[in-house]
Amino acid sequence: MFKRIAVIGSGTMGAGIAGQIANAGHPVLLLDLPGKNSPNEVTEAAVQRLLRSDPPALMHKSGAELITVGNIEDDFEKLADADWIVEAIVERLDIKRDLYQRLNDVIPDDCIVTSNTSTIPISLLVETMPESFRQRFAITHYFNPVRYMRLLELVRGQDTRADVMTRLADFNDRELGKGVVSCNDTPGFLGNRVGVFALQVGIDEALKLNLPIEVADALMGRPMGIPKTGVFGLYDLIGIDLMSDVVRSLRSILPAGDAFHAVGAESDMINGMVEAGYTGNKGKGGFYLEGKEGKRLARQLQSGEYTDANEALPERALIAAQRTADQQEPLTELIKGDDLEARFCQNVLGRVLGYAASLLGEVTDSAQDIDDAMKLGFNWLRGPFEMIDALGADTVATLLASTGADVPEALKRNQLFYSVSGTELQVQHADGSYQPVNLPEGVVRFHLTRQTLKPLYSNRAASVFAIEDDLRLIEFHSKANALTDESMQMVLKAAQDPGKGILVHNDSQHYSAGVDLNAFLALIDAQDWDGIDQFLARFQEAVAALKYANVPVVGAPSGLSLGGGFEVLLHCDRLVMHSNSVVGLVESAVGVVPAGGGVKETYLRYYEATGDWSTAAWNAWMKLGYGATASSPKTAERMQYFKPGHDVEVMNRDRLYTRSVQELSALAENYSPKSEPEFKLAGGDILERMAAFMDEGVAKGDFFPHDKTVAMQIASIMCSDDGVEQDATEQDLYKRERDAFIRLAKTPETRARINGLLHGGGAVRN
Repeated sequence: MFKRIAVIGSGTMGAGIAGQIANAGHPVLLLDLPGKNSPNEVTEAAVQRLLRSDPPALMHKSGAELITVGNIEDDFEKLADADWIVEAIVERLDIKRDLYQRLNDVIPDDCIVTSNTSTIPISLLVETMPESFRQRFAITHYFNPVRYMRLLELVRGQDTRADVMTRLADFNDRELGKGVVSCNDTPGFLGNRVGVFALQVGIDEALKLNLPIEVADALMGRPMGIPKTGVFGLYDLIGIDLMSDVVRSLRSILPAGDAFHAVGAESDMINGMVEAGYTGNKGKGGFYLEGKEGKRLARQLQSGEYTDANEALPERALIAAQRTADQQEPLTELIKGDDLEARFCQNVLGRVLGYAASLLGEVTDSAQDIDDAMKLGFNWLRGPFEMIDALGADTVATLLASTGADVPEALKRNQLFYSVSGTELQVQHADGSYQPVNLPEGVVRFHLTRQTLKPLYSNRAASVFAIEDDLRLIEFHSKANALTDESMQMVLKAAQDPGKGILVHNDSQHYSAGVDLNAFLALIDAQDWDGIDQFLARFQEAVAALKYANVPVVGAPSGLSLGGGFEVLLHCDRLVMHSNSVVGLVESAVGVVPAGGGVKETYLRYYEATGDWSTAAWNAWMKLGYGATASSPKTAERMQYFKPGHDVEVMNRDRLYTRSVQELSALAENYSPKSEPEFKLAGGDILERMAAFMDEGVAKGDFFPHDKTVAMQIASIMCSDDGVEQDATEQDLYKRERDAFIRLAKTPETRARINGLLHGGGAVRN
């Protein structure tokens, strides 16, 4: 454990690192150059950027209080007390070396120093430093934004002590929530080496084939398991000028024979865009820009002209998405055929996956390290070697050979890179041998563990597994983990065959963003109001079965847990929540109400916090009406969605599983099933006050007319019709939720909101 941490350099990365240290509850000293107007204006401005950032860099604004600001002239002596210093200054070797010499004169003998560099080899960084300094020096390469990107590349120097590496790995794993990948001191390490190459290949192939950029992004995005920005959208997001600097840096440090040089040369197109101010989202636009009436324009690569972007997804991408939804392999669809789109996918996958395979034995011995780097640092759903296994090594070798490139030995072996031996998952190494998947003690990634298990029950949307200690695990695995009737069938199955406890968990990017609205839209268009009522009743039956199971139930969410997804969690005994979880009931935005027990549970929680039904109704109404969300457990406390001292926050999402199993074991001792709570419907003038609040908001332009309709339907669930407070059962509240939902579903305004979200490109306000 480190107690006295300092970060030198308060740019985007340095401030982000300091912010994550504060998020973990540790004080940190942030230093930079003195300001022109005041000594600490540079670091003070950095903290303000953290407070204003979107998405939030701090899990709670109070985290800023743990960051002490200063400058390297007035406050350098404070580093004499540090036990870990992170250097995150400009990428210039001479400036870094000067700083290390100054540090060596001040810091204690046991202080560890690390650099956030991604371009300068560690051997050069400490070449002029004494051995005692080199022994406690390493590279800790974080990814931006630091709070959200899970990867830490940890690089050991020739003289770095093993205990230094162990301390850094353990602290970053347990305290800062990072997936730590150990890298050799090779150019670009792992993440950027593969990730930037993949982006450059995407641009190169789109240029060669004259493929529209929106088509390239649609194919080299979600269908490949890569974030939806694809290539050109990601360039715009990061900054085209910044990306060109990264490409130049990699080009300057990679060996002459590396395949990167074929796609990393200076680009007249890119340079011209930067010179003209088209640097991406932060500039006048980039490959995309906003046209009249908000319509997106796309750059034509050959001419440089901008035309209306074709927002229709290619048929190939749609079929690949359906294959994913049906739990079939989407990559096979992408490479099928001989049209331009197929050739783009063939060449991209062949070159990128082949390049990753060529790095085995050079940058790392284990295929898992490269996979982890891409999943944790670039948000790929699968790593390159998992994708090779999905397609077949022989297929990838054929795709690569067709581009004229040499096929690496790792592909020629034509073996799976991941293989189950008994109950153990093994991964291939550079010499062709298999070794167990390497994860720190207590770290579990269920998508890997799942390969060694057979589900007890399963359908297209979800599965129930038997895990250790006779526990059950419910995993949602539909497209985007949207909840359907089939999802809730598996929830009910687990409640009926619960073993000794139930864990609701998956390690997808997002736990669940809610119920599948496509099903509701179809029922609305068919005017099948009974069908809606029956679906909601089955949903309520499933969550009630969880709530009143005769064994403990733990929900372990990460990413987005919204709408119906969060309603499932609200009915668990305890939450083990990842620190970056976004939770809330957002149904009001699409013109409906939470009807899977969400209103009921929010109302009950506010009553338990306040002891007054009218106050509880008002507070719940405000949160539900605004569709409020919390971006961390700390902010969820204020919404009664996270109970400190009862629910558990975990910084590293890879430790959710293990901690949840521990919590289930603790709850199982002397466990007694819940008894049904007694409710009262709020009375008095609360409905009048709610209506007046909405009328004023509509008059001021804060709300739209249908916002009031939705808000008053939410109110109808918690408030009595005649203003007299009256007793109600839990089933009464469930019924009132369904009735309110159906009344709204019958309105054209709600239909327009749902259709707009699904097919109209965004939210509809009406």
